[in-house]
Amino acid sequence: MTGDGTRCVHGGLETGAVGEPVHPGPVLSATFHLGLPHDPPAHDFYSRPDNPTFRMLESAVGELEGGVCTSFSSGMAAIAAVLRLAAQPGAAIVLPSDGYYVARVLAQDELVPLGVEIREVATAGAWDDQIVDGATLVLLETPSNPGLEVCDIRAVAERAHAGGALVAVDNTTATPLGQRPLALGADLVVASDTKALAGHGDVVLGHVTARDPILADRIKAARTRSGAVPGPMEAWLAHRGLGTLDLRLARQATNAHALALALTTHPAVSDVRWPGLPDDPSYAVASKQMRRWNGVLRFTLRSKEQVGEFLAASRLVISATSFGGLQTTADRRERWGDAVPPGLIRLSAGCEDTDDLVHDVLGALDRIRV
Repeated sequence: MTGDGTRCVHGGLETGAVGEPVHPGPVLSATFHLGLPHDPPAHDFYSRPDNPTFRMLESAVGELEGGVCTSFSSGMAAIAAVLRLAAQPGAAIVLPSDGYYVARVLAQDELVPLGVEIREVATAGAWDDQIVDGATLVLLETPSNPGLEVCDIRAVAERAHAGGALVAVDNTTATPLGQRPLALGADLVVASDTKALAGHGDVVLGHVTARDPILADRIKAARTRSGAVPGPMEAWLAHRGLGTLDLRLARQATNAHALALALTTHPAVSDVRWPGLPDDPSYAVASKQMRRWNGVLRFTLRSKEQVGEFLAASRLVISATSFGGLQTTADRRERWGDAVPPGLIRLSAGCEDTDDLVHDVLGALDRIRV
């Protein structure tokens, strides 16, 4: 299977027998039959280390990303597993200063007291030898959330590997269809599958994919020890949602493109960013390493009060802090502690009709008081 859509629809599903379901339901069991004491142990004996439903999802995602996938109970659990992999006294971990803020909170509050040095650099900043020298792990987030800045994965990976560091990429915004970090030199991919991969806003889930099977074994062992396993129902729902990722991403990107173009000319709006615009500062690097665009963009209004007026006036845009779903959502990121202007909005274009969505957003902006 080579096409994105084909792999999304068929990934992780085995050839079934007559009378069996095409997509088997979740294995909702914590325990499995062991047999008698002299019987050889089965692969499945308890759902914390493994579950057949986990493996179906992991097989599908691993095929899309080109590695061995391990699912987690949330995207944050996945990030935490990657950070703790390199968290040894005297170690140095490099994080994006403009990436997901909870990753930085975890690093500062839990890893620094253990003797881990945390270095921060902006996604579009200088990832030079001084930053990566002596580091054990370099975590990238590209495109970043919420700024949508981009860095050159291949260039940073080459520099980090020269110093002996592992490279992980948070690929939540891009998705496995939009970007394949392992093919660009990264060692690990981490993502929140709560967002576009599952795509329906009904699960909390994450994953880590490793290029090296030995590294993948370490990640899976860390999941087993921490207990950060997904529920089988959540894994099944995410696998179901993955089947339409190709279609959803296409509509979301179309809507984001139309919105970005419309927003750039609206008098109430400034600082529109979407890597798919040719005049976006990230376009040159993004177009080189991203396979396709997605539905997340950002723009800035003059104040948080104007954000409230915009959301109150819109009929289609939902005020919510997640992204990548069927419905268009908007989030005023400064409210969560991101170091951004009070009026900055991260907007996740959904799967509504393009003309309807653009008309609604522009109409809501027109009703903002100047």
